[in-house]
Amino acid sequence: VVSTESMAGSVASAAAAQKAAKLHSLNGLFAIYKKQGPTSADVLNTLKDKLLKEADLKQNSKKRKKQILKIGHGGTLDSSASGVLVVGIGKGTKMLGTMLAGSKKYTTVGELGKATDTLDATGTVTQEKAYDHITKEEFEEKLKKFTGNIMQVPPLYSALKKDGQRLSVLLKRGHEVEAKPARPVTVYNLSLTDFSPPLFTIDVECGGGFYVRSLVDDIGKELSSCAHVKELVRTKQGAFTLDEHVLQEDSWTIDRVAESIQECAHLLSPEPAFKKPRTDPCHTSDAGNGEAGDEKEQS
Repeated sequence: VVSTESMAGSVASAAAAQKAAKLHSLNGLFAIYKKQGPTSADVLNTLKDKLLKEADLKQNSKKRKKQILKIGHGGTLDSSASGVLVVGIGKGTKMLGTMLAGSKKYTTVGELGKATDTLDATGTVTQEKAYDHITKEEFEEKLKKFTGNIMQVPPLYSALKKDGQRLSVLLKRGHEVEAKPARPVTVYNLSLTDFSPPLFTIDVECGGGFYVRSLVDDIGKELSSCAHVKELVRTKQGAFTLDEHVLQEDSWTIDRVAESIQECAHLLSPEPAFKKPRTDPCHTSDAGNGEAGDEKEQS
C-alpha cells in the first residue's frame, strides 16, 4: 500500500524534475527590472537563486565550467541606478556581446552646484560652486558639444578593472587608482527635458562604453559649475525597453522566463550598423535613464 505522503512526494519530485528539465532547456535573451540598491551582479544572483530553487536544484560548484545554470547580463548598471538589465541564459550568454556594444537609452536627473567623488549621489561632496548664472538656453547650447562621436574619461568608481580588480573595489579598499584614459564613445541623441535649477533632467541615447555620470560631470564643468547624477534609469538596452519587455521580480519564474525568451526572440534582429548621431540637443526622444558600466558578468 502506497501512503498518501509517499504519493505526494513522488508527484512533487516529478514536478521538480519537469521544472529542472525546462530550466536546462532555456536558451536566449530576456530583460529584467533592476531596482535601485543592489549591484547588477547581486540582481543576477537573486534571479539565479530563484530559478534554481523553483527547480529544486542547488549550485554546488563555483567553477564556471561545472555550473548547473549558465547565466549572465549584458552590461553593468550602477547599484544606485535602475531599469533594463538584459540577461542571457544557456547558449544565450554567447549573445550578450551584442548588448554590450549596442545602443542604450537613459534618463537622468542631475544636480548642479555639487560634485562628488563617485559622480553620483552615493558619494561624498568634493566641491560646491555657484549655478545661478546658468540659463536653459546656455545649457542646451552646451549639450551640442556632447553629441556625436566624443572622447570621454570613465569615472574612477566604475566596473572597469585594473589587474583583474574593479576600480571601485580598489578605491573602497584605500588603494590609489589612476584615471583611465579618455576613450571614444558615441551619443546619438541628447536632450534637456526639464530645467529646474539646481535640478535638470536629460535623456540620452548612446553606444557601448558610455558613462552617464561622466557626461553629467563634464556638463557641469562646461557650464563653469559642477554637477552630479541624482537619479539614473536605463529605459532601453538594444531593442529591450523598460515599458514593454522587462520582467519584474515577482515574475522571475521558469515559465515566465521561457515565455519572455519566446516573446522577445523577434527583437534580436541586428540594429543598423551605422546609426547616425543626432546633433539637435533640443530633440525630445523616448530615452530612458540609467548608468552604464558595460562590463559583462556571468554567474
